[in-house]
Order: sequence, then structure tokens, then C-alpha cells
Amino acid sequence: MKMCLVGPETKRVLQQGHPWVIADRYTRQWPKVTSGELVMLVDEQRQSLAVAICDPQNRIIARRLPGDPTRISALWLEEQFRGCLRLRHHALLGDSDCYRLVNGEGDGLPGVTVDRYGDYLMVQFYTAAWEAYRSALIAALAKVFQPAGIYLKYRPQQTRKLEAQNKSRQSNELLTGTCAPDVYQVKEDGLYYQVNLQRGLHTGLFPDQRRNRRELMQRVAGMQVLNLFAFTGAFSVATAAAGASRVTSIDVSEKYLAIARENFKANRIDPQHHEFIVGDVFAELAKMKAEGRWFDCILFDPPSFSTTKKSRFSTQGGTADLVSAVMSLLSAGGLLVGSSNHQKVSLDDYMKELRRGAVGHRLRTIFVGGQPEDFPCDVGFPEGRYLKFVICVKS
Repeated sequence: MKMCLVGPETKRVLQQGHPWVIADRYTRQWPKVTSGELVMLVDEQRQSLAVAICDPQNRIIARRLPGDPTRISALWLEEQFRGCLRLRHHALLGDSDCYRLVNGEGDGLPGVTVDRYGDYLMVQFYTAAWEAYRSALIAALAKVFQPAGIYLKYRPQQTRKLEAQNKSRQSNELLTGTCAPDVYQVKEDGLYYQVNLQRGLHTGLFPDQRRNRRELMQRVAGMQVLNLFAFTGAFSVATAAAGASRVTSIDVSEKYLAIARENFKANRIDPQHHEFIVGDVFAELAKMKAEGRWFDCILFDPPSFSTTKKSRFSTQGGTADLVSAVMSLLSAGGLLVGSSNHQKVSLDDYMKELRRGAVGHRLRTIFVGGQPEDFPCDVGFPEGRYLKFVICVKS
């Protein structure tokens, strides 16, 4: 195993539990390494720090592995996956068959995630380093979890660019087992949602919001709810199932809202009793303001970036504009619910966005959440705590 020198700053963060080695002047002096190669990270005194898996073409050039393995085999991977299962005993999954089984760095397999969707698994590689171990990884997953099939989804660096290029292309690869139906139903806390495991950048349901949906459901009975950037309506279904009197869902995609209606039907909720609006969120909010409409609960979980013909949204800066646009539509004592999965926006920065948008109004935070227990994160790895979910009350 090659010895690769890291500088004092990298040594410090490794000793604090951070799993990444970022390319710098020290890594440029490394011996030539191949993608997926295991190396021993050492300090300037040649003291061993950790074993890491390399991705020489990536800014994150190496990621540390637990237990200092000498090689990655199916047997070693089986042991890691069984550890993942043990940790999931702490997850309050409820009546759910859709959740995360392997959370990358938080489960000691940096750059790999595995989500369960009913009888199927969805693997995602965030680094090319794991390509060298694809066969061993799939064999270990099949042995430990025994799914009906395993799909592989790549997470591109330029997600929006790839989405524009590949809208009609099948983007997920079936690695083993049988194909999932095009329309496949999974369950979260007893509610049913439609997912597509074969195509698209998103399956149609984000398991990391499970606990937050559960939290919101306890608060919305009898309320008029507005869900912005509704996607396929998971929050809309959850609030309607919890007794919201009427849920209005807005999204720019007619396709996503068609799935939302099907999700309502799957849970025996009549979509005709609720409202679905295809359009640009900011344009629709302006119309609602002109019409004098109001809501008891307004929630938004937008993509980090989105562009329509009428507007461009970015979490950084855009969240304040969004809050400003909805405040006049929110009743006194109403709930403002904001969420972001933008990794580079801290909770403190997100709170500042909410504050800037609420100028002239009083917002009081009553709940702050993040990702659930099946998305574990090392205390020394702040990048892993990416999800922010905030419930505020307007005074």
C-alpha cells in the first residue's frame, strides 16, 4: 500500500473525524494512484493516520475508510452493511419501506449511498472510486439485504446540465435482479407514494424528509395549507392525510403535479377537494396576493437552484425573497415552514435568510429539524448535516 503524505491542516481535520482529503500542494506530491486504490495517509513524521480510497480526478482526492482495511472485498463490505443494519435499529421508521440503508461517510462507506424503495435498492456513487468494487459491492448488498433488484444511479456534478441533456434517457442501470414497474408504490408512515426507479434524476420521493413530514402532520389539522415547489406532493399528501381542510400545491411541472394527484388517490384522498396549480411560484404568489388569498400554513422545500422562463431561484438570497413574497398571504398565528438541502448553506445562514425575508413581521421558531436517524453523520463531518427544516409562527 502506497504511503501518501498529508499536510498539518489535513492531519488536524482527519484527527477530528473528518473523512475527506482535499487536493492541495501535498497531494500533488503523491505517487501516482489509480481510481479506487487504497493508500495509507501519513503525516510529516511518517506516522500512519488512516487508510483512504482514492479518486485522483476529484477535488476530494481521498476519503478515509473505517478499520484500516488492506483491501475491499465482498466479505468486508458485508460486514459494513451489517453494521448499517444494526444502526438502523435506532431509526424510528414507523410503517415505512422507503428509507436510507447506507449513508456514505456516516456509515463508513464514503461516497456511496443505498436507499431502500420497497423490495428494491438504489445505489448512488458520489465518487468514481467505487467503480472498481462494483461487483463486490452488489454481491454484498444482495447477500445482506436480499432485494428483488438493485439499481445504480450516478450523481452528476452538473445536475441541471445533465437533466437538460437527458430528460428522455433512462438514467438508472439495473445491476441485478428483476426490473421494477415503471409506476412503483412505496410506503412512508403508512402513506403511499409513487416512485420511478428506472428513469429521472429523482425517484419522486425524498426519504430524508420523513421525520419532518411526520412533525408537520401533528400541527395542520383544519388548516388551509400552501405547498410551494410541491414536486410530487409528498408534503401535500401528508398534510391532507393529517386533516388539513384544503391543500394548495404549486409547481412549475405539470408532470410532477399529475403524480401528486395520483399520490392523493393512492391514499384515498380526493384530489378534487384540493388545489393543484401549474406555474412559476413567484408569479402565482403575486396573483394570490392580488386576489387577497390567505393560508394558515405555507411551506416550501425548493431545489437549491431552479430556473423557469419567468424567474430564477437560488437558496442563497432567494429564500429571503420567497419569505418576503409569502408573508402577506400567511395569517396571524400561521405556520411558515422552510426547508433546504443546500449543503453549503449553514443553519445559521438559513436563519438569516428567513430573518431578512420577514422584515416588518415577527417570526418565532418553534421547531428545527434535519435529516432522520437513517441518515447518520459523524460529529466531525459538518458537510453531512445538510438538511435544514424550520417551523416558525407569524405573530
